[in-house]
Amino acid sequence: MRGRSSNWLLRNARVVLGPAEALPLDIEVANGRIRVLLPPGNEPGSVNAEIVDLEGCLILPGLINAHDHLEFSLFPKLGAGPYPNAKAWAEDVYRPAEAPIADHLRVPKQERLLWGAIKNLLGGVTTVCHHNPHEEVFEHDFPVRVVKRFGWAHSLAFGGDVQEQFRRTPQDWPFIIHIGEGADDASRDEIHCLHEMRALDERTVCVHAAGLDDEGWALLEERNGSVVWCPSSNQFTLGRTVDRDVFDRPVPVTLGTDSAMTAHVTLLEELRVASRGSGLPPARLYSMVTETAAQVLRLEDSEGSIRESGVADLIAVRDGGASPGETLIRITAEDLRLVIIGGRVKLVSLSVARGLIRERVGETHLHPLSVEGHGKFLVAADVEMLIRTTVAALGPDGVIRLAGRRVIA
Repeated sequence: MRGRSSNWLLRNARVVLGPAEALPLDIEVANGRIRVLLPPGNEPGSVNAEIVDLEGCLILPGLINAHDHLEFSLFPKLGAGPYPNAKAWAEDVYRPAEAPIADHLRVPKQERLLWGAIKNLLGGVTTVCHHNPHEEVFEHDFPVRVVKRFGWAHSLAFGGDVQEQFRRTPQDWPFIIHIGEGADDASRDEIHCLHEMRALDERTVCVHAAGLDDEGWALLEERNGSVVWCPSSNQFTLGRTVDRDVFDRPVPVTLGTDSAMTAHVTLLEELRVASRGSGLPPARLYSMVTETAAQVLRLEDSEGSIRESGVADLIAVRDGGASPGETLIRITAEDLRLVIIGGRVKLVSLSVARGLIRERVGETHLHPLSVEGHGKFLVAADVEMLIRTTVAALGPDGVIRLAGRRVIA
């Protein structure tokens, strides 16, 4: 499992082919892609393939987090809602010269972004959409895949010239914006304002949409827009989220974790929140973080699925025998065994690592990480450096909490 290797034969697991289907198959990964799906026991085509025994595991496509603010993943929750809208929340909590915001802003941004990547790995995420400008650090072996091809504005309240930003978005890219993040009349009407700006069409991805009424959802449906749902953040900030009946509309809906300032969840945890709050069938929730997310974000390399010739973005989890959809809404980070992105191992549980790399841990790109309630892993990030830099910024008494969970040095 050396960092430079990308040729694997993943054996003895069930492989997910859809939200309700998984079969015993071996997966050969070569040069970052899924070369072939094989009946169990076949020899790999590549003589250099390293065999990984994943007995007792279920292999799923890597999950897609459709909305995150990576640089805030160490922050505590801020505010005491419910608020009428996100602007009121921001005006209440934004004190950049005071603790705790000032303390956390002393942590260099690059390190904060890396912590955000680790949070996503712990949620089984291989692709994340970061709602801010693309950062140079994302281009240099960043631990997770970050969506690059999209246009965006923060919101109508804070987004600058939204109409111009939409106009400049290429036709084959999504345009992502916070819309309807509130429970008041202004939030309800934002979708209509967006329409009047001619910034609402099949490219438009509305993050939150909690304040939309039936007329707003009908307009969104008519204009072929889509939604990123962030239930934990909505409940904390607004005391409400989208109504259950909106999921009966043919509007594509994906799932996002949003900022740790309003939601201390990984994507696996957000799936459980979504399940409890909506009663949606597991297959629908599975789709929200796989193929529907890939469709909405216009990903083009088979992300969100396991296909021959597709990109090798895969996660292996403890297999309890349930369907893929049911498995996703039951498992926690402690059930994660392996995360592979583009054929490279980005996270591995100690139990799997022992069988693969044994005494060679020090020669790999992987470093030990322990997070309260999540377990112990090796991850593709310099954890010791991150802890050292973060403690230096927060002070010796500062506790590092990743999406609310204590990082154990």
